[in-house]
Amino acid sequence: MSTAIVKNMNAVKQNIPVLEMTCASCAISVESMIQSLPGVLNASVNFASGSVAVEYQPESVTVLEMQKAVRSIGYDLYLEDKTNTTESLEAIHAKKFRALRNKTTGAAIITLPLVVIAMFFMHIPYANEIMWLLSTPVVLYFGKDFFINAWKQAKHRSANMDTLVALGAGTAYLFSVFNTLFPGYWTAHGLTAHVYFEAAAVIICFILLGKLLEEKAKGNTSAAIRKLMGLQPKTVTVIKAGEAQVTIPIEQVAKGDLLLVKPGEQIAVDGTVVAGSSYVDESMLSGEPLPVIKNEADKVFAGTINHKGSFRFRAEGIGSDTLLAQIIRMVQEAQGSKAPVQKLVDKIAAVFVPVVIVIATLALTSWVIWGGANGLTQGLIAFATVLVIACPCALGLATPTALMVGIGKGAEKGILIKDAMSLELAKKVNALVLDKTGTITEGRPAVTNSYWEEDSVYLQKVLYSIEQQSEHPLAAAVVAYYNETAVTPLTQFESITGRGAKATAAGIIYYVGNQKLLEEHAISIPDHFLVKADEWSKQAQTVIWFANEQKALAVFSISDQIKTTAAEAIAQLKQANIDVYMLTGDNEATAKAIAAQTGISSYRAEVTPAQKADFIKELQQQGKIVAMAGDGINDSAALALADVGIAMGKGSDIAMDVAGMTLISSDLKKIPEALRLSKQTVGTIRQNLFWAFIYNVIGIPVAAGILYPVNGFLLNPMIAGAAMALSSVSVVSNSLRLKWKR
Repeated sequence: MSTAIVKNMNAVKQNIPVLEMTCASCAISVESMIQSLPGVLNASVNFASGSVAVEYQPESVTVLEMQKAVRSIGYDLYLEDKTNTTESLEAIHAKKFRALRNKTTGAAIITLPLVVIAMFFMHIPYANEIMWLLSTPVVLYFGKDFFINAWKQAKHRSANMDTLVALGAGTAYLFSVFNTLFPGYWTAHGLTAHVYFEAAAVIICFILLGKLLEEKAKGNTSAAIRKLMGLQPKTVTVIKAGEAQVTIPIEQVAKGDLLLVKPGEQIAVDGTVVAGSSYVDESMLSGEPLPVIKNEADKVFAGTINHKGSFRFRAEGIGSDTLLAQIIRMVQEAQGSKAPVQKLVDKIAAVFVPVVIVIATLALTSWVIWGGANGLTQGLIAFATVLVIACPCALGLATPTALMVGIGKGAEKGILIKDAMSLELAKKVNALVLDKTGTITEGRPAVTNSYWEEDSVYLQKVLYSIEQQSEHPLAAAVVAYYNETAVTPLTQFESITGRGAKATAAGIIYYVGNQKLLEEHAISIPDHFLVKADEWSKQAQTVIWFANEQKALAVFSISDQIKTTAAEAIAQLKQANIDVYMLTGDNEATAKAIAAQTGISSYRAEVTPAQKADFIKELQQQGKIVAMAGDGINDSAALALADVGIAMGKGSDIAMDVAGMTLISSDLKKIPEALRLSKQTVGTIRQNLFWAFIYNVIGIPVAAGILYPVNGFLLNPMIAGAAMALSSVSVVSNSLRLKWKR
């Protein structure tokens, strides 16, 4: 993820990646720390995207001061400079994941024999000492980050999940060490000196596992931005005075520079063509498959790809002013925005940790005051038990385990699910926006109809030979249509810009192109040909002609085929009470025809990428939960802004990175199937959260000793540790059940 800066009056808005966050309460800590700095007008941390959107006054505070403040509580801000790149940010995340995986593996290897001894071999000689020896590296080495972060939080009178883990595991460990060294203290009071080394180690082990699963489930939010930026070439060719061609870095391009674009090159900046012509592939911006002819005075855009011709253009939009840069900015803003569900999670996380600590402290205090001679002893046991049973390992596992199982099941069905937020919202979707090209249609123009006056093999050879030499994108459709036809010799081949092509074969001139080409050369077109052409045009198909010098010989229609499953999928979505909309950059006639054939009643034609994003916002303002399905870079901003982004797998990598779901097969019927899968997975997550919370709701009061005045029952920390482990096991087991659901 790169930092995006937007100046507004004397304030600066900036998106900055945040490192070292492990839970929603971490996001709250970072947010409140930055918010407390003088000069910061607003700060919003998004845990899902790992970034903070901050608005500040640069004369009062700097990003370095923000970084220093955040580091003081155990986190960090990733600030880009000349030596920092987006790749290095990804390297940081990869290094962190490897370290976490090694910690989890190491902790699990040591904890397993420790649990076996605690369960079955408690009475062997030196059992306590052996468990002490085994638990020490798990707690103090593999779990040291919990204690370090908790201490940093404590210094700022704050608390997060690390605080709870550190208190729970630390109390169980120190309590056990005391009991091992001084068992006589308890026996003198008629009590048994229990040890809870396995509880301390299991706490650390399960929390590390939960974090590992969460890291694996979270998508890399910087990848999409990096790929978008990769669409710009590193260097450009500038035409200087005297026609000298000079290659310079793209950063040195200035407005007004005359640039040369050679065949196959990417266009570096926005501008206007001043000389030459060519076809330019703008599909990465428009989403439409057909390259566009560019002549003098036409606009060209950064990131698009030139075909065989070459031309010169005057640079107008550079740097952050290009259309590509605007799309990048929209994607960044959409990815960094905080969903309502995340705000709810933040609120829960903000109160959970301090409430548990308060309950544990109240339990200890109550026992000391009213517990009599053994009040301190029982109070310490209650304090440790509350912290152990309230340890949020099950909460940490609830979402990632269900997500991992759901992802595995989805992958088997050709559905890739990227994050829990998409799953949370997908079940609520009541509006689906579909891009046309590559989503509803195949995205590949092909010959759909042909009509010959005289369908001779020789004439097919002539047509095939002309189209093979043509640069026009529609020519490729004809070549594919007659792909096994032999070539015949041609002379005097000529490409006629905006019309088609002509060539001579065996002394006869032949033409291939649009109707204007034939009319300009006074070529006769029989009425039955015109009837066919008119019929196909009304179906939003492109018509091309093949003729000799006297008359039309054949007419063809070329269109982007509708996917065979499109109409059925749209019908299923309507049956599920989901409103379906189609957006396309194509013309009104084509959009109307496609909508009619697929059963879509609401559509918009000739929309830009920004208008697609605006339409998503419009639906959201109406209170709808919106899913967006698309395959092109032009869909990226809308996909990121939608509540649920669905990318078609045969589309661009950018769309797939931004979207929360990807359909590998590009089959539209996978969309209703993906929504059903999301309902199952979200249901499993909610069940997991229920099991995780039920232990806390029931266990915490019992651990505090609420039943002691009634029946003398006081929960043993050992049972609390087992309950904590059981809550995690129940969560994982429930997640695995998802595999067998239909």
